[in-house]
Amino acid sequence: MKYISIIFLWVLLLTTSTSEACTTAIISGKATIDGRPLLFKQRDTDELNNKLVSFNDGKYSYIGLVNSKDLGNKAVWGGYNSAGFAIMNSASYNLNNSDSVKNADNEGFIMKLALQTCATLTDFEKLLESLPKPLGINANFGVIDAQGGAAYYETGNFRFTKIDVNNPVIAPFGYIIRTNYSFSGERVTDKGLIRYNTAQELFDRASMTNSISYSFILKDVSRCLKHSLTKMNLYDNIPSTTQEPVFVNFRDFIPRYSTSAAIIVQGIKGNESPQLTTMWTILGSPLCSVVIPVWITKNHDLPAILAADTNGNAKLCTITLILKKQLFPIEKENGYDYLNLAALLSKDRNGIYQKIVPIEDQIVSESEKYITRWRKDGISEKEALQFYHWVDQFVLESYKNNFGL
Repeated sequence: MKYISIIFLWVLLLTTSTSEACTTAIISGKATIDGRPLLFKQRDTDELNNKLVSFNDGKYSYIGLVNSKDLGNKAVWGGYNSAGFAIMNSASYNLNNSDSVKNADNEGFIMKLALQTCATLTDFEKLLESLPKPLGINANFGVIDAQGGAAYYETGNFRFTKIDVNNPVIAPFGYIIRTNYSFSGERVTDKGLIRYNTAQELFDRASMTNSISYSFILKDVSRCLKHSLTKMNLYDNIPSTTQEPVFVNFRDFIPRYSTSAAIIVQGIKGNESPQLTTMWTILGSPLCSVVIPVWITKNHDLPAILAADTNGNAKLCTITLILKKQLFPIEKENGYDYLNLAALLSKDRNGIYQKIVPIEDQIVSESEKYITRWRKDGISEKEALQFYHWVDQFVLESYKNNFGL
């Protein structure tokens, strides 16, 4: 662990990035349709340009979500490695209230270290215990591994509390949700309560019908337009046309103006190879972007539209940020709290989200053909690369045909 500690002290000197508000969930394989665990993060941050990076700089290879302006790829904000270990976080605002430590926002560095070195939940616990204190952390880390382990670690500067998703006393229905507070923290400073309640209602309903899957999270959680406090459902009042703006208050929904990406890591079950771990990835706002699955390969391949281009940004993220301006065109004052619903959904079916649904459905359908075969015969890196080439071309052509981008 000496090697890890040296690296950690070094990265503390580097520029950090803040994760302002995220909605996350961990689902045990006991609670999903197919028996495979799921790790979900809807990332909210002021760093709206994100990219995927495939790494080979540690004990394990890994794929991580990285800020585009992080040219050295020093911090990772969610991902998984070749051992089938996956990690993400949400910022917590109620764990360090009683201490005066100044350093903060080191979650991305710790997650990178974890992906480099950890294969199991036990490995991650040892990592947290070994790092020099204070950690500069105020977060809920979510972790799953290839052995079926699934847990949150509510982590402050000096200690952590493990919340085991496989413990029926703690998680009787096999899933746990976290937004921007920790249950072990000082509850008077909780943040993200409305989003938590919205997500909890969605998962509870899906649990009752045994329908929790990565697809459910993609369509019903990540893009949820319901508000648990006001009971507003934006689908109830879809505008007639996209031609006339219709603005609605868009505060405390699961998708937000600050949503920069979403990832769902779908783990493995039984004797499946960790190579079959899949990270379903949305770069950019889920309201105007599409999901693309990725897998770790020996050549560290990725879809080109998810990786940094010559400008340092991911092409898909760049495209969807342009579309996002139609959803949030008010730039003065608190304009980011007001969504042009007509640009998103319309009865004439010309809304941005309505146009991307068939694009995403085709991506999912095509990828499922490969995944189904690989679960029988083993993953084919040649076929994975073939899929990446296809999805690059298909997505770019689809956005050009539908949006002129």
